[in-house]
Amino acid sequence: MTSALEEDELLIQIASYNTNLQGLRGLPQDLVDWLSPTLQVSTFLSRSPRAPDIIAVGFQELLPLHLGLAGWSKSLINERHSHILSQIEANAPNKERYALIAKVVNAGVALLVYGLDDGIAKTVCDVQTNWTGTGPLYMGNKGAVGVRFRAPAKDGGLGEVFTFVCAHLTAHEEKLADRIYDYNHIVGTLLFPPLHSSQRTSKSTIYDTSHLFIFGDLNFRVAIPAGHPLFDFHKGPDASKAIEPEATRESLKEFDQLLTERRKGTTFVSLREGDFWRFKCSYKYILGQTDSYSPNRVPSWTDRVLYTTYTDSPDTLDKSSIKNLLYTSIPSYTTSDHKPVVSVLTLPRTPSSSSSIPVLQLPFDYKPVADSWANYKRYSGRVVDRVVGVIWWVLSLIGAGSVVVGIFNFFLGLGALNWWRGSVAPNNV
Repeated sequence: MTSALEEDELLIQIASYNTNLQGLRGLPQDLVDWLSPTLQVSTFLSRSPRAPDIIAVGFQELLPLHLGLAGWSKSLINERHSHILSQIEANAPNKERYALIAKVVNAGVALLVYGLDDGIAKTVCDVQTNWTGTGPLYMGNKGAVGVRFRAPAKDGGLGEVFTFVCAHLTAHEEKLADRIYDYNHIVGTLLFPPLHSSQRTSKSTIYDTSHLFIFGDLNFRVAIPAGHPLFDFHKGPDASKAIEPEATRESLKEFDQLLTERRKGTTFVSLREGDFWRFKCSYKYILGQTDSYSPNRVPSWTDRVLYTTYTDSPDTLDKSSIKNLLYTSIPSYTTSDHKPVVSVLTLPRTPSSSSSIPVLQLPFDYKPVADSWANYKRYSGRVVDRVVGVIWWVLSLIGAGSVVVGIFNFFLGLGALNWWRGSVAPNNV
């Protein structure tokens, strides 16, 4: 943790939560536990309390899956926006006001980005949103949503581009290859218009930006090899106590799939991350419990926040110009089997009077390419979403909330209709 917060540094808070399909019940009314870490850190580091310049809030499993697939998530995200905005402003140290820069939702994955009303929100331009699905047939049960905007320089230069991505990748420990595929699909299909200063006419990827933040339920697991002292520790009487010592968690991190694959350069290329092992694994908890893991899953850091900026060198992945002031989970939320995570970052303001927008430096052998079939894949997936979601909703409706009962009732009704038709036909002869 850094010891001072410079006045010309941007303070950015990123928060992510898999709400376990809870819909309106997924968030408590008081969000201070989730939002106050920013306020505490900024108060500690500066002479006077300071509110964040940018707040990005991401959700996964926002509402019951069939409702999300059917396209009914927009009303819920509007309600979440009102609730979050009121909580942000209620807890702002100097009663700062915030403006919504953009919000986007696809099925159960959502992202809201706010800016200080009298600060960065006044100057942002070229605001864009997009979404993509990575589920079967490109459905939105898994996937990502993104927000991009440009913050012009004070001297009139083009300034810098910010890109925020909230993602939900394939679950289960053995599905590592699928998660890597999901990420590559997101890079190829979560596209934006060409940068303002670019001569290219093709769509730009998430890497065509000055600053990139990727977060969400990335679903990478802790894969402990057989024979290790911690193998099957989650099946013991108190898995939480077993990983209470930070030294134990630091050794456990060596089996974290995301860290392992990032070191290999196979996924999340050039992204950095804070010391995630300093907080307990964010998954999988017993519902209603603050510190009790399910014995059915190895506790893992599935919920993550990663970042990089254009001054970061691709040769030093352990270093970043972005400072990580705080990276932690919030144990008091108990309606989900995940714990929400929050990260507080500082980003140096780099004056730019250049005629071009600075972009990320990438390894020479990594060249993200926009998928020419991206729109076809996205919209064909959305059609499948709607068809599956509506049928699922109808079956749930006639089954009093149960799809299985709904299917039974459907065929029972079909049989009764055929019987009625058969009994009426002879009487009409």
